[in-house]
Amino acid sequence: MKKHLFTIILWILIAVVAQKIWAQTGNIPDEAYQKVLTYVDPVLSGAHPDMTLMRLGDNFYMAGSSFHLTPYLPIYHSTDLVHWQIISRVVAPGWTGYINDTPSGGIWQGGLAEFGGFYWVYYSINSQQYFSKATSMQGPWSAPTRVTATTVTGYDNSVFVDDNGTPYMLMKNGKFINRIQAIDPRTGQLTGPLLNLDWINVTEKYSWAEGPKMCKRNGWYYYFIAGNVGGGQWVLRTPEITEDKSQWEEMGQFFASITDASASFRGPNHLTQPIELNDGTWWALSHSFQSLGSDSWEGKGRQGLLHRVIWDDKGKPTGTAPTSKPQLKPNLPKSGIPWSLPRSDYFDDSSLKLTWHFLNRTAASRYSLTERSGWLTLNPPAAGKTHLLHKEGGYYFTLTTKVDFDATANGHEAGLYLTNGNESVTSRVYSGFNNGKKIGFTFSDTQSSQETKFEIDNTLGNVLWLKVERDYHNIKGYYSSNGIEWIQIGNQISSLNLDKAQPNYNWWVGTSNGLLASGKKAQFDHYLYRDGFFGMRALGHNNFFGVEPRGSGVNRGMSNTTSKGGWLMLAGVELGRGERVPASVTVDAASTLGGVLEIWIDDLEEDGTKIAEIAISNTGGANSWKSFSAEVLKVSGQHDLFLRWSGPPNAFIIRSIKFNLDNPTLSYRDETSPFQTPYVWKVYPNPVQQSLTIESDYPDNNYQIYNLQRVLIKSGRFAGSTEQKIDLEGLPPGIYILELVSGNKREVFKLSKINQVVN
Repeated sequence: MKKHLFTIILWILIAVVAQKIWAQTGNIPDEAYQKVLTYVDPVLSGAHPDMTLMRLGDNFYMAGSSFHLTPYLPIYHSTDLVHWQIISRVVAPGWTGYINDTPSGGIWQGGLAEFGGFYWVYYSINSQQYFSKATSMQGPWSAPTRVTATTVTGYDNSVFVDDNGTPYMLMKNGKFINRIQAIDPRTGQLTGPLLNLDWINVTEKYSWAEGPKMCKRNGWYYYFIAGNVGGGQWVLRTPEITEDKSQWEEMGQFFASITDASASFRGPNHLTQPIELNDGTWWALSHSFQSLGSDSWEGKGRQGLLHRVIWDDKGKPTGTAPTSKPQLKPNLPKSGIPWSLPRSDYFDDSSLKLTWHFLNRTAASRYSLTERSGWLTLNPPAAGKTHLLHKEGGYYFTLTTKVDFDATANGHEAGLYLTNGNESVTSRVYSGFNNGKKIGFTFSDTQSSQETKFEIDNTLGNVLWLKVERDYHNIKGYYSSNGIEWIQIGNQISSLNLDKAQPNYNWWVGTSNGLLASGKKAQFDHYLYRDGFFGMRALGHNNFFGVEPRGSGVNRGMSNTTSKGGWLMLAGVELGRGERVPASVTVDAASTLGGVLEIWIDDLEEDGTKIAEIAISNTGGANSWKSFSAEVLKVSGQHDLFLRWSGPPNAFIIRSIKFNLDNPTLSYRDETSPFQTPYVWKVYPNPVQQSLTIESDYPDNNYQIYNLQRVLIKSGRFAGSTEQKIDLEGLPPGIYILELVSGNKREVFKLSKINQVVN
């Protein structure tokens, strides 16, 4: 018994020591092959510049520069430093104070602090400091109050609160000015002597010495400064907050050298205040442009990275270098917050979701969520345009909308919109008018006077579905009558001119995606990010462990590296609602060994839900692809999707995944039909053996039957109020598409052809 008890205690001690080792060294345990213990940067995809970080108990809050994106200054919340969501916006577009509303104007910086019984955020408008305060981080926030001072307070500041509760503003103005002054906790205004630290960068040793942040450890005050937009981060320390240069120690570069040749974030800086966790580890965020060789994503803006901070025995802090590989995440509780990416919206609420923004105040006043229930209305000026946008997330995704738009004059457009910071490089998939109703896909670069445009006649009418697909540096446009069967508009277009570095650092804000209306009112039923019913590349993962890319070109996919498992996450997958929800899931796989692929949502193990399991068999080789399917549990909405491998090393390669709707109903009801009968088209039987019957209330009808490769099998025309029989004898068993058209009405049905039953 004593021996058994000793063994138990020994194993407990080993586990505790192991946990401490993992916490101190970042070594990743084998458990990570089955559970989500890692993260992959960027944790904040898209432009998240100039961040500051604050801890309040078990909660973390972040803010940064919003520039001309309005409503201004979002506040982000997290419980694990990996998953973030916007919980409030500080300054509304309607604030009557003066904000420069042009590209790169707006609000710079967002310094968070807690003191004097309030939460505070300090920010810059036209190089002058303002603050707002609240009793909750969710707001409401007070109207901006200007900070009065005897010096120019700058535009790149932060706030540090000492152990005794005294808050200090760390001020930055121009290349040579670095100063510190206490804040009166009762009024939020500066008070006491101004400490002049201009000696720090008098010789430009630290480039701009910008974005000052401070933390305290073991009695030392650490002062972190960034170089410039391109990178560089340094640290100094002092035993007391003083302007006396002799008390300060310059400790050199903060970040460790990058050793990962595949790391594409190579200039991290503007470090947040490092934060200590309960397990003794320290963490901080930074921002960085993304570029590796000629593969540039700088157009996205400065994206948000998470770093472990390691302190040596002399007290010098070093931040982990950016890497393309998974990293052990902080030992913090999960919150259920999804990965930070654009969120789908069905426009059911009476107020706009916090994830949306506009590029100017005018656009922020030209929308409605109440004019038509369940729809977003965009109402542009007669000779202008308006929009609603998200920060671009990811490198492989789709954007989908359903639009109701009656284009009647040249210049009328409504649809999906991708744009850089000042709308000089844009792409649109739209319903519009160009000497007639059109459906179009265009990419326009006014900086180089280049435009690529594809247009077709709109035969579907005012209501149709539109989709943009981003496949790394290529984009495609599609349209549909029902959101199930999609037709590509023209050819794919390179997005390199949108993705690469932009003038004026893309006006500081990065690329945005969303909805646009020009010249006339348009209404949108929904906006879906990463449509799960459209094929999704496994390469588009946002987190992973134990899997690596295999193959090249169209045959490039992901496979497990060991027999321990492995997984990847596709964040923000939209799985529909109502009757438009998945019945099954299909993956394209290649394998000689075979194995099992599990499909989970929201997480793995106890915090997630397994919705499907797919058996993968031998396909004949790594370049021999087959489709494998399985039914899924009932699921809807937007979820982070996880794929988990089981089998020997390189068990199988997954190229893509797609969810499938159940067979759509073969009776189509048209609410606008003038006929008394409730159905316009009836199609039966399904599955079909030898012949198909169609009934219609429309006076004139056309039908086409295609296979899944879009090859026309049969077509014809028939009058309404009669039964039309179509002979399908001799047609091989399989899935076929029936398209019915009458005037501007169109509907698509999925048919299952089976062999004749022999008794």
